[in-house]
Amino acid sequence: MLATSCFLSEDQFLCSICLDLFTDPVTTSCGHNFCKYCITQHWFDKKICQCPLCKKDFSTRPEMEVNTLLSEMVAPFRHEAQQEATSSSSEQQAARPGEVPCDVCTGTKLKSLKSCLVCLLSYCQTHLKPHLTAPRLKKHQLMELVENLEDRMCLQHDKPLELFCKTDQVSVCSHCSVLDHKNHELVPLREESEGRKAELGKTDAEVQQMIQNRQLKVQEIKYSVKITKDAADREKADGVQIFTALKESAERGLKELMKEIEDKQKTAEKQAEDFIKDLEQEISELKKRSSEVKQLSQSEDHLHILQKFSSLKAAPPTKNWTEVRVRPPSYEGTVVRAAAQLQETLFRMNQLSQVELQKVQRYAADVTLDPETAHQHLNVSLNGKRNLGVFVDYDEGLVSFYDVCAEALIYSLLTAASLRNSSLSSA
Repeated sequence: MLATSCFLSEDQFLCSICLDLFTDPVTTSCGHNFCKYCITQHWFDKKICQCPLCKKDFSTRPEMEVNTLLSEMVAPFRHEAQQEATSSSSEQQAARPGEVPCDVCTGTKLKSLKSCLVCLLSYCQTHLKPHLTAPRLKKHQLMELVENLEDRMCLQHDKPLELFCKTDQVSVCSHCSVLDHKNHELVPLREESEGRKAELGKTDAEVQQMIQNRQLKVQEIKYSVKITKDAADREKADGVQIFTALKESAERGLKELMKEIEDKQKTAEKQAEDFIKDLEQEISELKKRSSEVKQLSQSEDHLHILQKFSSLKAAPPTKNWTEVRVRPPSYEGTVVRAAAQLQETLFRMNQLSQVELQKVQRYAADVTLDPETAHQHLNVSLNGKRNLGVFVDYDEGLVSFYDVCAEALIYSLLTAASLRNSSLSSA
């Protein structure tokens, strides 16, 4: 049997349904051979059983038995194919996620190399071999790997979509070109695809330009935020400096006010203490004189009374306290004067702000504004004029516009040079 099979080729033992070597081959009454599984599946949902090759109809579903002779003839080729498959499988890679697997592999699905538009299957290196060697299969159209091969077939004629109808802007098969799309402008898919690729190139260039414009806008916005933040930081620093100075001035004025009031109070208390000390001294002396007078009045020594009488009768030297008063200190105007000093400090600070504003007012210009083109933040007066101050910060590349009359910032913008420098520094 082996000697006989040596004169036969593997192509003679290929199933026309699965395009692989026969597995459990069966023979129909019309003489064509198929794998038992393939023909059974082919007839599974058919009301009328028909030969896939000669289209012969069978009134009843045939009972298919394995052709043992044919099975034995295929065995050597299948054994050889299995050895080659085992050898090549070790060399080939299994299909990974995202790769197209072989539709014929029964075990581990190997990575496919080509897809067939006729079979609507994708094949690995081993299972692609019949399409490269069998004369009948060489006529099939092979293409680069794609998924969902059914989407590349015409739903109406079950033929590959090979042409593009420019008239209807749809892909069509060869049958469509002579039926529904007759006399339409038809071109090969490749030609139309190349044209679309050129358009995609232009679209990509436009998209890249849009991306670049938006990246520049991002840089502009970021730079604006930086300028705004720097301005905010400067204003906060100035505010902290001014209010710190104001706070220190207020605390210093309060301290001086408290000291002045306390000094006046201490002076009044010192005066009262001195008066009390003098009065207590006189009271002590008067009590002493009173004690001596009482002793003398109780004495029985007449001579002693007469001798001491003159010295005790005379009043001791004392101060006249009738008009003496502790006059309370006057605090009138003390708080007012302290508040006036604080107000003077505020006035000096305001003068400094006026000096800064005058620097901007030097650039005021008499301009006539067009309400149609004026910025949205600029309210144009009825006569179309407004005192406008322009301040240029060369270090920051910032141009600021001020309403001189209202002493307020209108708008700030960045120069193109500052934006370019910002983009270069970011890069």
